[in-house]
Amino acid sequence: MSEELCYSTISELSGRLGRGELSAVELMRAVIARTKEVDGRVGAFNSFDEGDALAQALASDGRRAKARAAGADGRGRHLEGIPVGIKDVISVAGQPLTASSRMLENFVSPYDATVIRKLKEAGATCWGRLNLDEFAMGSSTENSAFRATSNPWDLERVPGGSSGGSAAAVAAGEAVAALGSDTGGSIRQPAALCNVVGLKPTYGRVSRYGLIAFASSLDQIGAFARSVEDAALVLGAIAGHDCRDSTSVRKDVPDYVGGMAALAQSGRRWRLGIPKEYFGGGLDPEVGAAVQAAIDEYRGLGCEVREVSLPHTKYAIGTYYIIATAECSSNLARYDGVRYGSRSKDATDALDIYFKSRAEGFGPEVKRRIILGTYVLSSGYYDAYYLRAQKVRTLIRRDFLEAFTQVDAILTPTSPTPAFRKGEKSADPLAMYLSDIYTIGVNLAGLPGISIPCGFTRGGLPIGLQAIGQPFKETELLAIAGAYEGRTDWRTRRPRL
Repeated sequence: MSEELCYSTISELSGRLGRGELSAVELMRAVIARTKEVDGRVGAFNSFDEGDALAQALASDGRRAKARAAGADGRGRHLEGIPVGIKDVISVAGQPLTASSRMLENFVSPYDATVIRKLKEAGATCWGRLNLDEFAMGSSTENSAFRATSNPWDLERVPGGSSGGSAAAVAAGEAVAALGSDTGGSIRQPAALCNVVGLKPTYGRVSRYGLIAFASSLDQIGAFARSVEDAALVLGAIAGHDCRDSTSVRKDVPDYVGGMAALAQSGRRWRLGIPKEYFGGGLDPEVGAAVQAAIDEYRGLGCEVREVSLPHTKYAIGTYYIIATAECSSNLARYDGVRYGSRSKDATDALDIYFKSRAEGFGPEVKRRIILGTYVLSSGYYDAYYLRAQKVRTLIRRDFLEAFTQVDAILTPTSPTPAFRKGEKSADPLAMYLSDIYTIGVNLAGLPGISIPCGFTRGGLPIGLQAIGQPFKETELLAIAGAYEGRTDWRTRRPRL
């Protein structure tokens, strides 16, 4: 029974909580028990506060009791009492905020991120601190300073990254949903590798206030969930303008679930684009076959499928790793052992504090990206690298916008391969960077994207389908993803832990 609760959707659990068949405390206890049972093998969590989680759940039960006493039907607040895992790069007041780095190993957040405040206002239980690649830099969650997270479908393989802990927690039944951040695919790629839904909203749709910055023009907070509807529910709770984030866009938040239902009932037949550049060399044959089968399902729904071109895709990896590392170099300059972060105990003077604190506090991948970013921003190289990359970024965005004059959304693989073995790409950073080849363009263009389960390899590893939508048209994107999900049972399958 406990495992059934842990693998139920938000919609299912919300109904049971609203009808009084289940209490938030009972649900939280089931999730805690599941976490204690499996996390020693999965390694999704950096930490969790059992007492705090149960106190939040008890408060949720109290709110429901008052609502019933007032004559309310107990429905409407779908996240009330739902345990939502939090990537350890998003601030929760009074909780550790480590970014999976020695630099912040002992730091406790003094305030809530805007998304956390919104989750709490919706009644959700903020549950634990989920592992990631250090400062969100990686594609496998092997770069964490604390532990490598395992893929619940094969514990010898990676869960993807950088939000690997979030994806693994949902896949393993350790959280009903989770928040992650996506800079170049860090929600969608691990979602694909772990057989869960991963939603990256339009840049500016969700506030970044309280998110530890990696690359500020690319970062966006999003959701992991068991279904497209659940992802829509979480997005509806966390989206909206925030004056504390200068990049937050002042747009009303629609009823995503209601909009999805309305589009489904309307019998809408979408025009879907297949970018020819995304189906060439490097794509695993089993992944390609599963994605093609998913595309055929859309044809079966009456959708028009046509080929489109995104010609500047070949420059996406290079462009991303110039812009992202430049912004990383700038954002992480504050971690100097004086203003922020761990201070070296061996330092003897002010300069020593700076050099030794950063040398001891940052891991190899973070150092690599800081060095690259400092180089491309340096005198004599700024125009040749950073400025040129920004111009190419504009061309990449134009490619997408041109394609959207012909189609409503674009379908691609999420990852070129299924989950790879731990250590397989650790010695080859370029091979690791290519894991995000199909997701990076979405961040460069500031578009919404979603990964949904679309099959398994012969060896039982999950495969994800990516749908890319037009700016701020998440409702339509969710409806497109939900239409496919409704014809398959991939998302209902569970790993054998």
